Order: sequence, then structure tokens, then C-alpha cells
Amino acid sequence: MIHIESFKKFAFEKLNYSKIIVLVDQNTAEHCYPLLKPLLPAHELIEIESGEKNKNLRTCEKIWQKLTDFQTDRNALMINLGGGVIGDMGGFCAATFKRGIDFIQIPTTLLSQVDASVGGKLGIDFQGFKNHIGVFQLPKNVIIDTVFLQTLPANELRSGFAEVIKHCLITDKKEWKKISKKELKDLNLQKIVTHSVGIKEKVVTEDPTEKGLRKILNFGHTVGHAVEGFYLETPQKLLHGEAIAVGMIAESWISLKKGLISKKKLAEIENYIFQIFPKIDFSAQDIPNITPLALQDKKNSGKKIKASLLTDIGVCDYDIEISEQEIAESLLYYLAQ
Repeated sequence: MIHIESFKKFAFEKLNYSKIIVLVDQNTAEHCYPLLKPLLPAHELIEIESGEKNKNLRTCEKIWQKLTDFQTDRNALMINLGGGVIGDMGGFCAATFKRGIDFIQIPTTLLSQVDASVGGKLGIDFQGFKNHIGVFQLPKNVIIDTVFLQTLPANELRSGFAEVIKHCLITDKKEWKKISKKELKDLNLQKIVTHSVGIKEKVVTEDPTEKGLRKILNFGHTVGHAVEGFYLETPQKLLHGEAIAVGMIAESWISLKKGLISKKKLAEIENYIFQIFPKIDFSAQDIPNITPLALQDKKNSGKKIKASLLTDIGVCDYDIEISEQEIAESLLYYLAQ
């Protein structure tokens, strides 16, 4: 982890890049790029529209076209300055342009700092399916500084906190006990970012391409991605962390139904998540349109839906088969709370 004040020591001239390109959206162009610009040598700027709805092939075409217009060669460097959308899509575009150019991730949201920027997962959404097209490719560096979090609205900060909760639930009961006694506003962001990055780095180092252990990082995401995918096709905006909060409650309920955790532990989990995240107002009539989206989950094997479920607070197992019916029932449970 490198702090932004150390970025000026990054010896671009010694690395001999032919060109440097910075990718931003309209939000990071306004709030974050001014912090970075004075630390950079001469560079080109690409600005795209923000939001998950724009994480698609159409936006990739615009980025690739700009790179082409700039006469970018394979010795160039792309700097992705933004949240999870910028990191996922910018990294994907860099990794595929002329079979790959170097890139650096500078995550500016809590979500991207604790999750999306670490581990080399890159990709875009396709036909309503989250991260359906993508690659594994590690960046040349990840530069994390909580100074950027000061630019975030409250809902974006809360969205990122869902991944912090997830990391504690799957690997660290002691840390869960600490954070679950506090409001988000009372937590030390530097400490929780450092803790979460440490957890993810340890997991992805052991399993970089998600053949086994790394799958535990998908707790809450089988159901959560289905909910998020459903909302991608509606006018209503739903942030990633808000969907994952739904998914963590739903999948904790499935863990209970499979005899993996107790009612007491489910109550502990859902009470804290509901304390942080307001209930999402989909209806029971929406559930038949949500559950089939889980059939495209990347952890699946054949036609079997495979989830990562809790066996205790702080312990998670993976490749557990669940059914569409169980997903539907878990969403009904969520709505009933």
C-alpha cells in the first residue's frame, strides 16, 4: 500500500513509459484528479460517465478508441483513478489493448480500496450479468490513500463498508465483534482499510485465480449479484454494497437452513447489517426475475449454483450447492424482516 504523498517518488522517467494515460469519470475528474495531477509527468486524460450502468462494452470501445487516437503503444501506462467501475473496466481495457499495457490502480472509494483494487480481477458487465466478461491481471501497483474517502457521499461510503463487514464475517470473528459494536461514523477508516486489504491480499496470494479458497470472498455475492443485476435493468439505482448487504443476510439465512449457523448468529448478523443499511424495497413479485440471474454466477459448476456460506462467524466454506428455491426463500425472508 502506497500513500498518495509518496506517489511523487514513483520514478516514471526511470520506467521509460512511452505515454501515460489517466482514466477518470466525471466525479473523480472533479474531486480526485486535482490531487494527483501535480504529481504526474505529461499525460493524456480520458473521462467517462460514472456508474455501474456504464461498465460495459460500449464504454470500453470509447476507451480503446481514445487510446488509439493517442497513438498509444504497448510501452504505455494507464492510471485508473476512481472506484470499482473505473478499476474493473480500466484494468480490463489496459489488459486487452494491444494484448496488454501496464496499469496502476488508484482506488478512490471505500469499496474499491478494500475490495475491487486488490487481487487482479478485471471485467465488465454484460447483458445484465455482473462482471460477466473479464480477465485476471495484476496491476503494476495499487496506491491506496484514505484522503480520497473525504470526497465521498455517505451512501458511497456505506456501500464500501459492506465489503468490510464481509471480510470480518468470513475470516475474523474478533474484528467482527469490534466493528459490530460501532456505527460506521465512529470507525477509524485507515485501520479498517488496512485490515480489509490485509485479509484480501492473504487470500488472493494463496489462490490468485479463484480455484479454491478465494471463493470465500464471494460470500453474499451469489444472491447479491443477482439482486444487483436485476436493478441494472431498472431506472432505480442500487449500489454494489447495498446489494451485497441483501446478499449477506439472504445467504446467512441459507446457512441457517443448511444447519451451518445458529439462529442467534443469523440474528447478530442481520441486526448489524440492518443497522447500517436501509432495507431495499424490491417486492415478492420481483423475486422470480431475480433468482434466475444466479444461474450465471461465475462460481457455478454445470447447472449447479455454488455459493460460499458461513459455518460460523469468522469462518466460511465454499462450493456449497444451493437452489433457486432456496434463493427465493432467502429473499422472502429478507423482505419479511
